[in-house]
Amino acid sequence: MFYLFLADGFEEIEALATVDILRRADIPVLTVAVTGQTVSGAHGIQVEADIPLENVEPDKMRGMILPGGIPGTPNLEASDGVMQLLDFAAENGLLIAAICAAPSILGKKGLLSGKKATCYPGFEKYLAGAVLGDKICVDGNIITGQAAGVAADFAFAIIESAGKDAKAVRESMLYV
Repeated sequence: MFYLFLADGFEEIEALATVDILRRADIPVLTVAVTGQTVSGAHGIQVEADIPLENVEPDKMRGMILPGGIPGTPNLEASDGVMQLLDFAAENGLLIAAICAAPSILGKKGLLSGKKATCYPGFEKYLAGAVLGDKICVDGNIITGQAAGVAADFAFAIIESAGKDAKAVRESMLYV
């Protein structure tokens, strides 16, 4: 199971496009409420999450996805539960994907040292030890994306990292 974490102020395109595209690829993904079951995006879109944070099952987790947004990213970072699951994912080599401002969380935790990574312009100072890359970076079990404009490519990278071919999904969406 892949879990995508939603905290108030999340970037809607980054979260919802990713969930949509992963589900088109038949990749099991659930949205997780971090700040209440109904979560408000950065642009006022309300989303009813699939499960609350306390229902995440670490032993069933294949990966975790952190959308960006302000104040979504600081709200994710302020969650002890999200931080504990991030530690679990890192310790167990699970896929960790973060986009926009959210890679700053990985950088502050030291997970990007020596890895190629990207983020929203202006957040590079938080990518401690990272080798800065382009719009989408895949380095081992870490995937980072720059911003909402590359949300689909971010999702396609997750599909490929999950061992599936993104080509059919791209073609069905006319994303070629």
